[in-house]
Amino acid sequence: MTRLTTAGQYTLLCIASLTIMVGSVVAPGLISIATGLGITENSVLLITLPALGAVLFAPIAGKVIDRYGAYPSLMIGLFLYGLIGASVYLLHGPTHVFANRILLGGVTAIVMAACTVLISQWYFGHERLGMIAKQGMAIELGGVIFLFVGGLLAAQYWGLPLAIYLLAWLFLVMLVCLVPRNHQAEPKDENPIIDTVQQVGMSLKAVYLIAVLAMVIFFTSTVSLPLVLHERHYSEEEVGILLAFISMVAVITAHFLPKMTGKLGEQNTLLVAFIGLGISYMCFIQPNYFVSWLGAVASGIGFGFSIPLLNHMTVERSPLAVRGRNLSYFTMAVFSGQFLTSFVEYIPGDLTNVYKLNVITCVIIAVVLFITGKKGMASKVAEAQ
Repeated sequence: MTRLTTAGQYTLLCIASLTIMVGSVVAPGLISIATGLGITENSVLLITLPALGAVLFAPIAGKVIDRYGAYPSLMIGLFLYGLIGASVYLLHGPTHVFANRILLGGVTAIVMAACTVLISQWYFGHERLGMIAKQGMAIELGGVIFLFVGGLLAAQYWGLPLAIYLLAWLFLVMLVCLVPRNHQAEPKDENPIIDTVQQVGMSLKAVYLIAVLAMVIFFTSTVSLPLVLHERHYSEEEVGILLAFISMVAVITAHFLPKMTGKLGEQNTLLVAFIGLGISYMCFIQPNYFVSWLGAVASGIGFGFSIPLLNHMTVERSPLAVRGRNLSYFTMAVFSGQFLTSFVEYIPGDLTNVYKLNVITCVIIAVVLFITGKKGMASKVAEAQ
């Protein structure tokens, strides 16, 4: 049986990091990059518009992957990612620059979904969950690295961070050289697709909905904490370290995801994730600096036990013929949640009210997961008898 080499595995993980790189590259030098590109208003759209592009183009991405295959789709996606991402340097003004960012988001949807399909074709069962957990780790670790490198380059010249997008071309070369086109056949007893929700535990629609909610709740801290902590007289360095720490906790947490789901099951693991997210905002409400770090730990745990697991659940509930389409919908759900956080500032009151609303939402989701989980267990016991 042909197995993917360690180098091939790391290639897929490197490609996965491009998902978060789409926005993190410009985040540290946002003001100078926006000025250089001729964006005088709504500069935050340079970060959020790729998410909108991913949402708009995700259905098309899924059809392309299912029709032409994950491997060629990923090759094209990586080439366009580097080309579109770096070429924004040559553009000027809101119309051209914002259109570029939306197109980049659409290409990101292809890269993210196609990469996950390839992972699902090379890994099965418990190994698949472990690899998808590593994929989540790579995404968060990429955020830490690209935020740091992007900040260093932006300090030298505003256009330098945009060159980081060309890493996609390096990853394209690695893909061609290190990942074979032909993957091993999927075991016949692997990934049985059963329509009854009782047997699979949670429907795909429920997975997508929870993915949207998880990203809205998690990403709210990413876009709001800099403002909240600035009001509390924290330095930019302290804010950056805290946000990077959240990502590091998420990386560590995702490492334990296979063991966690093995002991608690999928829904109970998601329950722990939303409890973590709820606790994080209870901490962020408090002005104490030490409590904010406890919130960072809880936030990282919430992400590490939610998005990678929901990604895996989408794979397990998708037959190979439509896996690209279903994973593109998952990509759409994740980026929808990320884009919706752009409207957090329009919620009445200050950000403290937003944090309280997130706590209440987490409690409601946790209760629903607990109740439905109990009903699922009860139905399984009844069937066994």
